[in-house]
Amino acid sequence: MKSRRVPVALFLLAATLPAQAQVARSDPALQPVPAIADPGSGYKVEQRLFQGIPGLARAPRGRLWATWYGGGADEGPDNYVMLATSADNGRTWSQIVRVIDPPGLLRTYDPGLWLDPQGKLWWFYMQSYGFWDGRAGVWAVTTDEPDKAAPRWTEPRRLVDGIMMNKPTVLKNGDWLFPVSIWADAPAKTLPPTDRKYVPPEQWHWDVANVGAHVYRSRDRGTSFEYLAKVRTAEPSPDEHMFVERKDGSLAMFIRHRGGIAESASRDGGRTWTAPQQSGIPHAISRFFIRRLKSGKLLLVKHHSPGIDPAWMRGGATPQPKQGRSNLTAFLSADDGATWTGGLLIDERNNVSYPDGDQAPDGRIFIVYDFNRKAEREILVATFTEDDIAAGKLVRSDSRLRMLVNAAGSPK
Repeated sequence: MKSRRVPVALFLLAATLPAQAQVARSDPALQPVPAIADPGSGYKVEQRLFQGIPGLARAPRGRLWATWYGGGADEGPDNYVMLATSADNGRTWSQIVRVIDPPGLLRTYDPGLWLDPQGKLWWFYMQSYGFWDGRAGVWAVTTDEPDKAAPRWTEPRRLVDGIMMNKPTVLKNGDWLFPVSIWADAPAKTLPPTDRKYVPPEQWHWDVANVGAHVYRSRDRGTSFEYLAKVRTAEPSPDEHMFVERKDGSLAMFIRHRGGIAESASRDGGRTWTAPQQSGIPHAISRFFIRRLKSGKLLLVKHHSPGIDPAWMRGGATPQPKQGRSNLTAFLSADDGATWTGGLLIDERNNVSYPDGDQAPDGRIFIVYDFNRKAEREILVATFTEDDIAAGKLVRSDSRLRMLVNAAGSPK
């Protein structure tokens, strides 16, 4: 597929494409929603019966930022995204310091955080009309002051259509690749307006031809975006895909699907990809986290399968288990994922999920995840090192598990 340029925000087209600009102005899902600064400790606590799906980033001098979404009793138009920060490596956290809470049936959700190579912090989130309008959109605000407790943020801008809940990947040549998805589920037009998944027919933008794990590239530090390719699995789920640049220069894409984790490869910088195959990594139908560490090893945080994972770790054929969201565990690979070692159990409980993370220059790893989205409604952080992963237990005195970021209904 030939690449094409994608505008940073549709409303910027007004000077050259007045008809499209008029459509953008009349479509509430394409309008920026101002952030609420200092929303206070009690912001809609009584209405936040659901929260989870977190992201995390570390500023250059050590400040941590965490984001997640909640609001209402489940995923739906009552959702909004939240932001909190920590100045002591995750031991204590601020109250919610910033919220993007759109009006009416607009929904913000699936937020993420990323520190780019220039030290700018990006806060991404998705905006859709209702639960899922078939198009959604990746939005971002940024700050050049991520180590300040109250930095100045830019106004929201819309990047591209779709959903992106995982971090971009910076290639050795300087390209930024963005993992954006169009879900396989069509918006339901026949639901009653009282249903949380209801979307008015006039706001239905889904096209089956767009379904899949998309690849966007930026070569100007996020000013503009170029569409490169799409990969679609045989059993699509919310793709939640991630990229890894291998040591030989090829790219691997890991994709959530109904069979666990699928894998595809590219040898031309992301323009074309192989047909996705089962990766062999046993996993629940849920998000995982894979990232290149500063040591050169790969980090994988996933749901552990006792009795099954040892074969996979040695690179052998592994059946996909019927597995729940429990035993969140960190592994290492020194050979680009051919084999895996270690196994630090981060949290063994049921209903722990959706890891995301970052790494400090000294090697400390920070992982955020959620626990029991409708009961405890906790956002938690763990910090550990490669030594802890290799030993399968905490061996560093400054490593910590289950540090609480936020629990709906708590003073924060």
